[in-house]
Amino acid sequence: MKLKANDYSSNEIIKIVREWSELTQEEFAKTIGKSYGAIKKYEQGERNFTFETFMKICKKHHINVILEKRN
Repeated sequence: MKLKANDYSSNEIIKIVREWSELTQEEFAKTIGKSYGAIKKYEQGERNFTFETFMKICKKHHINVILEKRN
């Protein structure tokens, strides 16, 4: 699957990545050493995550992050 991150908010992206992993919020949280509450708040947009956390999630769940400069 592929998506254009610019078209989504950060909370939508984290939810999409979790759904791609086919895990519940609680299961997903355990894979990256976070609490269920943290994942829930990330997905609801009540808490922000760092880029480092996002990269950790992507590496753990085999998600490629590609940056492309537009002309």
